[in-house]
Amino acid sequence: MKTTGVTGWETAVLDGGPADGLRMKVSDRPRVIQVTCPCRVEGAPQGLRAEGVYVYRRDYGVDSEPLRYGFDIASP
Repeated sequence: MKTTGVTGWETAVLDGGPADGLRMKVSDRPRVIQVTCPCRVEGAPQGLRAEGVYVYRRDYGVDSEPLRYGFDIASP
């Protein structure tokens, strides 16, 4: 298998979910983008934190910028 490294940076936009409309630069057109969002924790020990994890999957029907990633509602 031949690896070619980074092919360049492209603009991507997230569609739906908590990061709807967020634009970013991605390299090598990743299949999945993971977004985390801090959660409030009450009465937690010092240093403990919690984050919500959201998954966005690439829309393969879009071949030009901006690439589109749709919110995966079934993701953990």
